[in-house]
Parts: sequence; structure tokens; C-alpha cells
Amino acid sequence: MSAHDRKPEAETSPATPMIAQYLEIKAANPDCLLFYRMGDFFEMFFDDAVRAAEALDITLTRRGRHRGEDIPMCGVPVHSADAYLQTLIRKGFRVAVCDQLEDPAEARKRGSKSVVRRDVTRLVTRGTLTEDSLLDARQSNFLLALARTRNSGNDAFAAAWTDISTGQLFSMDLDKADLAAEIARLEPGEIVFPDTIDWERDMTAPPAGCAMSPLPARQFDSAAGERRLAEIFSVRTSEGFGQFSRAEIGALGALIHYVDLTQRGRLPALAPPRHIDTGRSMVIDRATRANLELARTLSGERRGSLLAHIDRTLTGAGARLLSARLLAPSTDTGEIGRRLDAVACFVAAEALRADVRQALRAIPDMVRPLSRLSLARAGPRDLGAVRSGLAGALALPDLIEGHRALAPPPGEVTAAVAALRDGPHDLVARLGAALADELPVQTSAGGFVRAGFSAELDEARTLRDETRQVIAALQSRYQAETGIKPLKLRHNNVLGYFVEVPAAHAPTLGSAGGGGRFIHRQSLASQMRYTTGELADLEIRIAEASGRAQAIEEAIFADLADAVLACSPEIGRMSDAVAAIDVAAALGELAVAARYCRPVVEDSLAFEIRNGRHPVVEAALEAARSGAFIANDCVLSAPDPSRGALWLLTGPNMAGKSTFLRQNALIAILAQMGSFVPAETAVIGVVDRLFSRVGASDDLAGGRSTFMVEMVETAAILNQARPGSFVILDEIGRGTATFDGLAIAWATLEHLHEVNRCRTLFATHFHELTALKQTLAHVANMTMRVSEYRGEVVFLHEVVPGSADRSYGVQVARLAGLPDAVIERAGTVLGILETSGKSADLSREIGDLPLFAAPRPAARAAAPSSAVETRLAGLAPDDLTPREALALIYELRALAHGSDGPDPKAPSG
Repeated sequence: MSAHDRKPEAETSPATPMIAQYLEIKAANPDCLLFYRMGDFFEMFFDDAVRAAEALDITLTRRGRHRGEDIPMCGVPVHSADAYLQTLIRKGFRVAVCDQLEDPAEARKRGSKSVVRRDVTRLVTRGTLTEDSLLDARQSNFLLALARTRNSGNDAFAAAWTDISTGQLFSMDLDKADLAAEIARLEPGEIVFPDTIDWERDMTAPPAGCAMSPLPARQFDSAAGERRLAEIFSVRTSEGFGQFSRAEIGALGALIHYVDLTQRGRLPALAPPRHIDTGRSMVIDRATRANLELARTLSGERRGSLLAHIDRTLTGAGARLLSARLLAPSTDTGEIGRRLDAVACFVAAEALRADVRQALRAIPDMVRPLSRLSLARAGPRDLGAVRSGLAGALALPDLIEGHRALAPPPGEVTAAVAALRDGPHDLVARLGAALADELPVQTSAGGFVRAGFSAELDEARTLRDETRQVIAALQSRYQAETGIKPLKLRHNNVLGYFVEVPAAHAPTLGSAGGGGRFIHRQSLASQMRYTTGELADLEIRIAEASGRAQAIEEAIFADLADAVLACSPEIGRMSDAVAAIDVAAALGELAVAARYCRPVVEDSLAFEIRNGRHPVVEAALEAARSGAFIANDCVLSAPDPSRGALWLLTGPNMAGKSTFLRQNALIAILAQMGSFVPAETAVIGVVDRLFSRVGASDDLAGGRSTFMVEMVETAAILNQARPGSFVILDEIGRGTATFDGLAIAWATLEHLHEVNRCRTLFATHFHELTALKQTLAHVANMTMRVSEYRGEVVFLHEVVPGSADRSYGVQVARLAGLPDAVIERAGTVLGILETSGKSADLSREIGDLPLFAAPRPAARAAAPSSAVETRLAGLAPDDLTPREALALIYELRALAHGSDGPDPKAPSG
């Protein structure tokens, strides 16, 4: 049934108690669409109905009148509400779910006009989703709270964030300069902030699609936050969790308040808060993340991103951990080393890797079901996921240690194995004994408790099932006694059990009834319905047996849910251990399949990559069978240990400059997240901050041109980069006039070399910059090697020492398919420009030559000036013997290299 293919409950009027109730609840939730439960539908009225019908593309109807006007109305079925919620949340709506809090029969006991008690049980917002149908299993959905404070007269911030579907809770202090980078890393679904902050004026632009939810500033008070933390974690003080600033406590308190507000007093199972130190991970700003396409491409798709390429995890928890490590690469060499040890373990032991990955396939997500259980939104399948997840996780230690002869597990794997061995074995056994193999979605469906687990339940089920057999026997007896073969015993929610016969047999049944045995209940067009005293007694027995069985099952579900929630900390640790093993095994699989090497990550400013490759481009070439990727070295280690070197890279477009820049940044990220890297060898000094200024884009909504965006991003680099940073810059200054752009690029390069002193790859078409090598000691000129053959340019994609003397723009334009007339004209203009070099001459030299006119005759060649040209001018080629021609070639080569003597390799005689 669709959202509108059904008959509404009843037309409403201004006087109905139902509309009064609706308006009262709506007034308490004015900023939300109100999903008002009426039977099997969530209905919306008035303006909510108009907005929802447009957003969901469902029919808008009108029922009843209010203040003299028809009431707009639309609705969606309860059983498919999640799909509609997903659409509404994605389009920026907040939804208040208003449920029926009592059975309609109870309301009728209070009078015929009594309204079923209803109230909002949950606010659905972008950052507070828990249902699997509304979430991406492989991606976290963070709710972020920001508190602002003052630090030495400057704005500073504290951030607290959680994914309520997993219960993890974090906080950190950060400067305003790092705020945008942290928001870009987390990509929160929703941001909670004090209403005293003018976001448009004071803050950075939020991520696309992020919901913004201001709260009264008093909710960020640190004293109130301390009380909230103490209350929900049953502690006297938050100091037992670590050292938190007052601003962090305020942000954590506001975050918990907002979760409590949206969940209407039912908090999910939250883990104790963890303080994150700034500087423990590589800082990557939003522009750099976008340029490098870490989690999604520039078009917003996951496919084609670095994450999509390296993600070979098999569990939801593992996928989320891999994403977190990629988006926040570590700067702790000890931690990086432990991660690399774990990957190396799975690289070296193929059988171990295969067995572990096979076992991981059978382990479902355990933490997200925990959240739904704590919020009373879970069903039997959530308990089944916990059962299967724990059982699979507890089997991993023996599996891993059984391969110890092949590869002793390193530190991170050993720690994960220890966490798994400490798992709740009794709970696994209890869930295994209690839950059936096949589980329904809802507890109301019943049948999810295994036979034999509860004697009381088995007794109720037996009575219920045998009574159903009695119904069948009773139907057969009535058929025999009355002689009416079409007689049936049926049931519905209105009449209960009844005898149904075709209308033509009604007289027969009446005569067979004798003394009113068959009592008439209902007449239909073609059927007649009756009951008997015997059938009524049987119905009571059936109802009691079914209700009793359902009540027992629901009580068992509640007991099992409490037992699972009591083990939340252990289950959370087991999930983390499974995720760590999954990530290590997945990265091991990637390293073997893609031929990656183990990098050396050290506390230095070294950067030496031999035969490095771009991971995503290489994979795309292999998939398309377009040839092998050309590997290149990158060495930015400077003789001075307190600084890095700068490579100035020239060469034509399409030669691979941007790919080379990006691949080295990606290799640094992969190494510091704890992955093997696409190279032959790699030695990388820890990169504390990564900056990228690559590509051209504008910000029309923000009123910024392409060049302004370029300058803003360049300014951020020059103001924040330091020796430990890594910077890639491509075509600085290309968005403005030639001389302006050259001047900006020149000054930028000098600043990076003299002030920032960081490891830098600087690609440019301004060949004049190559002269800076003479004055800047740590600049190296590099170029993209190309070859020309019969007027065609061939890109070799090799990075070699030297400088490009031209950009081959016209040749690239020909490859792009520009018309021949345009290419020919461009070549002519280019020749004049290169010869003239003065703008005063351009209008005279170029302007008098129409675009489609015949080309100007080439100027007569000047007198030969070089020794080679002089020698060639006096030759008579037809008079040369083969030996003389060969000797001439060696002679010309000697002349070209400035040698006056004969070439020793030239043929004699």
C-alpha cells in the first residue's frame, strides 16, 4: 500500500479533540515536521503536510475544516516510515515522531470522544540517527558540539563529538586556525553550537549537507557539563577519565544535553569521553582533502577516492576505523610502527591472512545494535547480531594463535587478541541458547525464542498451537453436523472467531442450529457470519494462550537486552579489537595485491621515495588495461636537518605534474595512517601538516572568483606551514595576468624557501622561476620528460633533473581536438610572441592577420651562424658515399658538442 492509497481515519473539524491535541504537540515542536501516529500511518497536517508532500512527492489531500478552511493532510505508512525519514533528513528537515502511548481500547474506556494519549518520543535529526536503514554501515555519523572560549585574547574552541549509533565520545581543544580542518576531518552530520555565535560571520563554512543546531549559551556552561557527566557515568568527577579543559567539559555537557533532548530522555550507551591531544594527527585542511580526493572525489562520489581504493575491510567497524585512520594520519612514530608491524604480519603470512579474512566475513556489527537496545528501538535481529558478532569474535584468538608458527602476532594484534579473550563468554552462551536461528524484525512477531529455553513459554505455545488444531477440528465437526461443506471458521480483529457460510446456506444453518445454537453476527453481500457459545469459550482460551506466550517472549527479550547492555564496555572493546584486526588484514591484502612496500616513518624531515606511484591512477590504468604506471622518485631531504628541500617542477600540461604532486602527498598519508605504500622504498619524516593548492575552482556563492580562492588557499599555506609540513602547489598565479602571476609565484616560492622552510613540490609554467636555483640553495629544478616526433608531442611521464624550455600548449590543444585552423593560427601567433616579446608590437604583428587567412610566408632564413649549419651549407648529399655520410654524422656530432677534433668512434679511411 502506498503512502496515500488508503482511507483516512476520519474527517476532522476545529472542534475535534484530536486536532486540539495535534496543535498542542506541534506548538511544542515548532521547528520540526510532526509525524503524528494514527493507527498504521504517520499523518501530517496544515503547513507540515504541504511541505512534506512536496519533499516526498506524495499526494496532498484535505480533510475536515479549521477556522473556516480545509485542513491539508498527507501521511506515510508506519512500516515504511524509515525510507521517508531518510528523504526528509537528507533534505534538511527535522522530524518529531509522535507515537500513540496507549491502546485505543483504553482511550475508549474514558468515553467515546476521548483521544488516544500521544506524545513526541524522539526528534530525528541528521546527527542523531541510529537505524541501519538511515546510516551507512561503513561510515561514522558524527554529532559535533563546539564551545567557544578566549585564549590569550584570541578565539579558541573546544569540540566534543559522538556517533550515537556506536556510543564513542571524544573531545579536544583547538585554535580557530585548526577548526576548519577538524570539521573537515570529522564531516559531522550535525553541529551544535551556542546561539551567541554568528556562524556566517565568525566561523568557517560548514560541510555541505551538515545540519546547524544552535542551543542557548547556558547549555555550554562547564559546571552544568560536569554535573551531566557525573550523572550519566555515575562518577563524582570527570577527572577519572583524564584531564579536560573547562571548555571541553562545557562542549561535552551540551552534546549530552542535545542527545537527551532528541531522544526524549533515553540516552544511548555512551562510552566514557576520551581527550584527543592536538598534534597527535596530521592536520589536513578542507581544501587539501578535496584536492587529494581522500574520502570522495571532486564530484562528491566515494568511487574513485583513495578510501574506496584501499578499503578492503570486511566489517562495518573495520571500515569505520580505516576511514578514521586515513582522515587523521598519526604523527606518533611508535603508534605508526605498531600498525605497520600488524600489517607486515598479514603480508608475510598468506594462510593467516586468508583464514582471518574468511572468519571476519561472518562477524556483523555489534556496537550499533547496542545503541538501539539502549534506546528501546531494537528487535530480535539486533540481539542476533550481537550473538553472531560475539561468537565470531571469540573464535578469532585461537585462529590467530594457531598460525603462530608462521608469524608471531605483533603488538597491535596481540593486544586485540587479549581483548577478545576477555569477552563475555557467558553472554554468548546465553544468547545462543535463547535465540532461534531465524529471527523476526519486531518482537511483536514472536517466535524468536528457541524452543526449550523457557518451560513456561513452551507450555503457552503448546496450548496456543493445540488450540489452533482444535479450531480446525471444530470446523470439520460443524461441517459434518450441518452438511454445509463451504462452512469455515475464520477470524478478524473486529469479530474475533466466527462461523462463515455462503448466504444461500443460511436457512440450512438456521435449521441445523436448533434452539439458537448458531447466533447471527454479521451479514455481507454473499456471506453470513455466526458464532456459538462453544466458539466464544474457545476464543477466550486462544487469546489467553497467545497473549501469555507473547508476554513471556517480550519479557525474555527485555532480560536479554539488559544482559547485553550490562556488557556494553566489553562488547565495545571486542568491536574495537575486531576492527583493528580487520584493518591490518585488509591493508595486508592491499599491500600484496598492489605491490606496496613497508615505509620507514621517522622523527626527522626526511622525504625519500623511490619509484613512487599514484595508488588510484595506477589502479585505474590497470583496470582499463591502458598500460603500466610510470614510477618516479621524489627526494626532498635537505642537507640542513632543520629544513626540507623544494622541487621546482616544470613541463607541459598532460605530462603528469599534478599526478606526481598528489601521489607523494598520498604516500605520506598512507604511511602515517599505518599502511604500506605504492613505492619501491620510502623514508618519510613525520609530516605534521599537509597543504595542497592544486586545481582551479571558484566559490560563486561566497562571492569569490577562481583567483581569489587560489590566493586564499595560498595565504593559508604561507601563514601556517612550518618545517615539519609538506606542501604541494600547482600553477600559483595562473588565474591573473601573466606578469602579476609570475610576480606572485616568485614571491611565494621565495617565502616557502626562506620562511616556511618546509618540504615542497612547486609545479609551474613560469619557466622564469627556474633562475631562482642560482640564489636559493635548497631549490632543485625538475621537469617532466617529453619527446617530439614529427610535430607531435609524446608525454613520457618521467620526472628528471632540468628545466622545460616550453609548455607545448599548442600540441596539447591539438590532442584535445581543437580545429586545425585554430591550431595553425595559434602556432603562428606563438611564433610572433616568442620573437617579439613586447606588447607594443603585438597589435601590429598579430592583429593584421585574419584568423582564416592564408599563413604569412616564412621569412627567408638568415645566414648560417653555427659550425654545424656552416658545414651543412657546403654539402652535396648526392655525392657522398655511405662511408663518407657516416663519417659526416660523427663530425657533425663533434661540432654540436663543441669539439674541434675528430670523433674517436668515427670510421677511418
